[in-house]
Amino acid sequence: MNPRILQINYKLQGTLAEYKEENQPYAEPIAQSPGLRWKVWLVNEETKEAGGIYLFESDAELQGFVNGPIGTEIKSDPTASLKEFDIPMELSAVTRAPIGADSKAIPLPR
Repeated sequence: MNPRILQINYKLQGTLAEYKEENQPYAEPIAQSPGLRWKVWLVNEETKEAGGIYLFESDAELQGFVNGPIGTEIKSDPTASLKEFDIPMELSAVTRAPIGADSKAIPLPR
């Protein structure tokens, strides 16, 4: 299995504080997505853009997310763009990308 990257971008509606509040209910369900190693949330309030970078264990698990309830909801946003990427592992290892088998997120204390 080769890990895969999913990049999602869409237009930011409202302020950063509103974005955080609106997306809080999605954080845990996304975290529980099968095969998801991690997600980095992205926001640029100045350019009104938001999105995320997701690392999945395999293409099958990435596709399961994209075609599942959360992915379907994201795809219903007309401003959303979803892009899938393969990872050149050798180059990524040189630049210390957190994509190895031990790269699962460590829960932070609440």
